[in-house]
Amino acid sequence: MSHVIGLKCRECGTEYPAGIQNTCYECFGPLEVNYDWDYISDHISKEKIAAGPKSIWRYADMLPLETEKRIDLGAGFNKLHRAERLGAALGLDELYILDESVNPTNSFKDRVTSVAISKALEFDVKAVGCASTGNLAAAVGAHAAKAGLPAYIFIPATIELGKIVQMLIYGPNVIAVEGTYDDANRLASEVADSHPDWAFVNINIRPYYTEGSKTLAYETAEQLNWQVPDHVVAPLASGALLCAISRGYKELERVGLVDKADFKISGSQPLNCSPISTAVQNNSEVIPVRNFETVAHSLAIGNPADGYYAKKTILDSGGFAASPTDPEIIDAIHLLARTEGIFTEPAGGTTVAGLRKLVESGHIRKDERVVVYVTGNGLKAQDTLLKSLQRPPVIKPMISEFERLFAPKLDIHEQKAAIAI
Repeated sequence: MSHVIGLKCRECGTEYPAGIQNTCYECFGPLEVNYDWDYISDHISKEKIAAGPKSIWRYADMLPLETEKRIDLGAGFNKLHRAERLGAALGLDELYILDESVNPTNSFKDRVTSVAISKALEFDVKAVGCASTGNLAAAVGAHAAKAGLPAYIFIPATIELGKIVQMLIYGPNVIAVEGTYDDANRLASEVADSHPDWAFVNINIRPYYTEGSKTLAYETAEQLNWQVPDHVVAPLASGALLCAISRGYKELERVGLVDKADFKISGSQPLNCSPISTAVQNNSEVIPVRNFETVAHSLAIGNPADGYYAKKTILDSGGFAASPTDPEIIDAIHLLARTEGIFTEPAGGTTVAGLRKLVESGHIRKDERVVVYVTGNGLKAQDTLLKSLQRPPVIKPMISEFERLFAPKLDIHEQKAAIAI
């Protein structure tokens, strides 16, 4: 007996067998994986999870695979950092960061891709692909290489060079499209429709793909000794990540791994491309953004597929959404690096900048246990971040040169140390 029943429409409830399909034939609503939760409850335990792989596959009983054909590069089981210095800077008593920059291709997209391409192998597809703003492209390239499958990746031509280099190294077919992510996604969808034996991870097998993101919630709760935080903050692009994290906490309660999943969830989206956060702030419809430009390229989705559901998830939980500016995003990248030693890309900067704004506005209280998800590595966006940094001074190899340059700073440090004593 399998723990996966099939697929189910999120809107009308129509059920389908597990297959390559992402849209309901009756109402055109999105499909999601339909699990047998009674069966899962009987077969899962904290002890079984603890004995499992040090990756997302320790939670295999709650993921949509029905065989052992896993493409596991080691995504997940990442450290939940107690961020004391960042928390102090922002005025929070108990702040944690789950750092996704240490995944195999340095972003959370390794989680969703591991699940999606493993599922694609079950369907015996001839090729895989995606539309991407960069991080997913690298993850699909790496996992497709491990699976021995050709990959077709559609990207906006304007994304960071560092991300393009990374995706190319795995040998996929990369197609740079003139226009935005939405333009690249439309073309990828047409290609997926014309090749029914190809699996595009965030298009025609999207129901399985999104399941990888909920492992962020599982991992957080496990590292908090199977407790749920008071408030979580996630970046917003399509909205799927935030919805999956919220669903993950609720599923833990459903199978008895946590006592109660009572939490708020908030999002952050760059001001120049903020259809979801604007809808949350105004309690209005999610209106697509056609013309936008932001340093947070990996969040730049003007027409978010899960925007409606993300807005509803946030408001139903009692959370809120922030819209930081590009300068605030860059400043937050520096703040996170200086306080916690974590180097994130602009998507992570958006989340930290949003956290700061949510604290300042009173939407996050000082005494709440807060978890923030930092989703990608700053090395992917060096060309963007270099503009905010000063190149190091060049001196002759003489101690007098060093003293001339740094003596004023050393005096200040010594004065501070004396005051502290």
